[in-house]
Amino acid sequence: MEVKSIEDFAVAGKTVLVRVDFNVPLDGSGNVLGDFRIQQSLPTLQYLLKHGAKIILISHLGDPKGVAVPNLTLDKVGKRLEELIQIPVKKASDCVGPEVKNQALGLKPGDILLLENVRFHNEEINNDLAFAKELSSLGEAYVNDAFSVCHRAHASVVGVPLYVPSAMGLLLKKEIENLGAVLKNPEKPLVVVVGGKKVATKAGFINNMVKSADAVLVSGLIKKEMVEQALALGEAVIGPEGNLEALDIDEKAIKTFREKILTAKTVVWNGPFGKFEDERYKNGTLQIANAIIESGAFSVVGGGETVEFLNREGMLSKFNHVSTGGGAMLSYLAGEELPGLRALENPN
Repeated sequence: MEVKSIEDFAVAGKTVLVRVDFNVPLDGSGNVLGDFRIQQSLPTLQYLLKHGAKIILISHLGDPKGVAVPNLTLDKVGKRLEELIQIPVKKASDCVGPEVKNQALGLKPGDILLLENVRFHNEEINNDLAFAKELSSLGEAYVNDAFSVCHRAHASVVGVPLYVPSAMGLLLKKEIENLGAVLKNPEKPLVVVVGGKKVATKAGFINNMVKSADAVLVSGLIKKEMVEQALALGEAVIGPEGNLEALDIDEKAIKTFREKILTAKTVVWNGPFGKFEDERYKNGTLQIANAIIESGAFSVVGGGETVEFLNREGMLSKFNHVSTGGGAMLSYLAGEELPGLRALENPN
């Protein structure tokens, strides 16, 4: 079944619930350290404002485990959104309840109301349908623009679409188009670059991509785990030699990786190649980033640490598509069905 896009909706005068992902990095005082995800939501919000909608934003922040944790409120996130979108953003003190319902009923076209952290309620993670129904009652339509939580079967992702007409936002649509191109019809040679650690979270992604990739370049820690777990290291999988636990990759590995990347027409990258937060160990990750840019290949990059690194180095704009999803990107490219996308197929 075809998933509707926000452009298929008549939104004028309607209250539209938008699931965004404002799960952004904060400092110890709750100040926003990086607003990449907030910025990525702006096209959808601007589209809705332009077409006369009333907007209610649903997001989580961190993992408060069903408790209202003071330093995980969305207050400062709302202020940052207000600065970026340049119109006032109203902030609710909860995401359900009579007070929130009254705030929702008082909205006018062009208004934005940001609900409080939806994970302050355990019902969100448990996909409690009564909770989802109460959330859905705040609006007349639902837009999912949070690709990064589409692999989660949570109430605000899969429950709400059961009760109101639903569609994907412009960011979610862009993610699916770009990742879908890599998955279904990549221009070859295709080089997949997999850094970081925890092979368990990346095994499905590697196993699926190795079917179509000309080379899969892995970090020392990923290679070490693959060897220890006796995972098949096909000829296409290339990792560093020598010390696989080194804090950066050596010149020999950099040379090998660069040669492979420079031949590519499509590159997918997830995960850094060293302890990049320490200037002494960022060279490998930086060299990989530069090689991808130099190659001129269609480049797709994702994962929190990778995006953090590229943002810090001022390189984000040099990549064709920077995904907002880490786990969701890996799941999608592993060929798994994402619950959040499936939920939008509802014929509401």
